[in-house]
Amino acid sequence: MKQLFVLDPIELINPVKDSSAALIEACYRASIESWVCTPSDLQAKGAKAGVVAKTIIPEPWLTLGEPRNLSLNEFHCIWMRKDPPVDEAFLYATHLLEVAERNGVLVLNKPSSLRAWNEKLGALRFSNLMAPTLVASRVNELKEFAHEQGEVVLKPLGGKGGQGVIRIGDAAAGLDALLELVTSQEQMPVMMQKFLPKVIEGDKRILLVNGDPLGAINRKPKEGDFRSNLALGGQAEATTLSIREQEICEELGASLKSEGLFFVGIDVIGGMLSEINVTSPTGIREVERLACVPLADQVIERLLRDFP
Repeated sequence: MKQLFVLDPIELINPVKDSSAALIEACYRASIESWVCTPSDLQAKGAKAGVVAKTIIPEPWLTLGEPRNLSLNEFHCIWMRKDPPVDEAFLYATHLLEVAERNGVLVLNKPSSLRAWNEKLGALRFSNLMAPTLVASRVNELKEFAHEQGEVVLKPLGGKGGQGVIRIGDAAAGLDALLELVTSQEQMPVMMQKFLPKVIEGDKRILLVNGDPLGAINRKPKEGDFRSNLALGGQAEATTLSIREQEICEELGASLKSEGLFFVGIDVIGGMLSEINVTSPTGIREVERLACVPLADQVIERLLRDFP
């Protein structure tokens, strides 16, 4: 059996923290042959998709084989794990992966769903689970919403890892200028949400596999910041799911599964859904370390069970 991982350059990945590395290592332990490539290595000749890929032996990290030109039909499963931004190159890669998908290859997550589920906007499908939220480009509408909520956070729709997220009060000096800046003079929509003070207690990352929660961590912001993202200095701690969080997972699970979103990370703050991460969710290493469970192995076991 072969699996292909479409990633950023593998040499740049830190295996101690990276979820893709954890999955590749789990494949190795399951005697699954793993290959790696970048989106630019994908190609199509007529109705047949191919790739220039390298074998990877991850233990010890890492040994790569020589590049080989292969048909994507040779792989049982292809993991699309390229980090954002979801730019033109990313989108074209999903179209090339769909060529393989039409020929019967399993692609995770499903290429059409990667395009449809923006990691901020996708959560709006479940707006009843979210804090009050507005997505808009017009400064007046954003200002009015900020005045209604009192204190808000601004999120760029294409951001990742908490980058560019701003907390601001409705009476802050220069609010108009800030909104003009983040909307590129009212040409680009931005997400504005009511600020949830409970974020200081943590932002829970819950990992769902084929619709079911398999692990979670609580991420607490570093001192002086409200953003809990690990890439920005947030600290991970062990956690369990509350009844409310279990209800959120249950409400999302069927939709995620039906849309081919096999491996997803959702963010929950104070019992409210914040984001649905579908491109390259992280957190496996932290769950394994803090909960002492072989989560990556469980993910691969679930893959082999659900897609034999």
